[in-house]
Amino acid sequence: MDTPLHEQPLIRVASTRGRGILLTTVLGSAMVLLGSTVTNVALPRMGADFDADVATLQWTVNAYMLTLAGLILLGGSLGDRFGRRRVFLVGVVWFAAASLLCGLAPDAGTLIAARALQGVGGALLTPGSLALIEASFHPDDRPRAVGLWSGFGGIGAALGPFLGGWLVDGPGWRWTFLLNVPLALACVPIALRHVPESVGAIAQETGTEVSAGAHRRPAFDVPGAVLGALALGLATYALTEAREGGAVVAVTAVAAVLAGAAFVVAERRSQDPMMPLSLFSSGQFTSVNLVTLCVYAGLGGFFFLTALQLQIVVGYSALAAGAAMLPNTAIMVVFSARAGELARRTGPRLPLTVGPLVCAVGMLLMLRVGPGTSYATGVLPALLFIGAGMVTMVAPLTVTLLSSVDGRNAGVASGVNNAAARASGLVAVAALPLVVGMGPDAYRSAAAFDVSFGRAMPLCAALLCGGALVALLRLGPVGTVGHRVHWHTHGWLTEPPLAPRSAHPRAADN
Repeated sequence: MDTPLHEQPLIRVASTRGRGILLTTVLGSAMVLLGSTVTNVALPRMGADFDADVATLQWTVNAYMLTLAGLILLGGSLGDRFGRRRVFLVGVVWFAAASLLCGLAPDAGTLIAARALQGVGGALLTPGSLALIEASFHPDDRPRAVGLWSGFGGIGAALGPFLGGWLVDGPGWRWTFLLNVPLALACVPIALRHVPESVGAIAQETGTEVSAGAHRRPAFDVPGAVLGALALGLATYALTEAREGGAVVAVTAVAAVLAGAAFVVAERRSQDPMMPLSLFSSGQFTSVNLVTLCVYAGLGGFFFLTALQLQIVVGYSALAAGAAMLPNTAIMVVFSARAGELARRTGPRLPLTVGPLVCAVGMLLMLRVGPGTSYATGVLPALLFIGAGMVTMVAPLTVTLLSSVDGRNAGVASGVNNAAARASGLVAVAALPLVVGMGPDAYRSAAAFDVSFGRAMPLCAALLCGGALVALLRLGPVGTVGHRVHWHTHGWLTEPPLAPRSAHPRAADN
């Protein structure tokens, strides 16, 4: 029987157990990373194999994002209650099984259903990955541990699209999913051997005596989780299928609005809400989340369509399309650590205004990318602007978020912001093809897709400009942004972290 985490000495990074914990969490994060990075590159090949339309390609992306965004806060709560290692391992096994189903899917419907199951697994393991590091390591070693975890995540983000493209052009797109199975087979035994369980850690984190009944565990906000996921799902369906019209779409849209309103009511009445509405009494917290919604909607639409544009219109192979994104991610990996200091010195207004505007310029430069465009003179300059804008704004966005709430609420605030980022990208992928008039077979025609892409990039840029305007008008020019911040790369984007509550130090070291 495992000794609960609160009864164990905290662990050092240099110890065998410390290295095992890091390897476990890196492997788990890599699985979710691959679930996000490789799909866009593989979409044209999936569509050709299944003779699918644009809506099917949208659902291949959105089914995963829908369950991940809708359940990620609940996944963190499950870890707090039943043990972070236990829930993390359930998520790993669940994700691997869903990945196997994706790789063996005989038709598009099965693939979409398996992608939704993948998102459930991701929602279970993603919060636990960073939570295990924060709760297990000695306070003196936590910054180093998180830095190593983030660094390996950055390397994975840089190599993910390239690896995905190689798999699509080599053994086939199915291997982009099947690759998760050996990762899980390596992750599970290492976790069982080296990672301590966290049951009882919550009481210690709050400074209370750990004993039966000594600390009331928060109740699960099941109504909030169900209503939130339902609202997202109904909205996604209505937007994706809106081009078909009809009463079903109209009823679904109305139901999405009603579910969203019911979610707000449920959160207001809940004793332990999944998304405490009191957080939004902070003007800075509200403003940062508005910026997040605008920024990640624009970026989500950009990366979804750009992976298709490079292959369908420019004529890149999947490998070349994945490799084309490397400079953008490399900028994020190299300069993100320095960007957090910018917010501390200047306050949030400058980086969160300039960063989205620089990204918007990059998106407008993508209008020059068409048939026969040179990578060096056409694609690369646009991606360099995107990378420079992202590195300017992403880390300061997280720093500003965490500075806007009390330290006790840092974990749930980060979770809300993470869910907002994913949900906005989800809605963007669902809505953009509709808004720009992309037909169901547009991706089969280079000319038709190029026209739709040309309409979409200004809209994505406008979303980024909207985020910049919110930052300019609602965030202070100078502020005390003193919280230590941890962020991690997740796919081609850098998502806000799910930072758990920090545990109180324990006396002994390992």
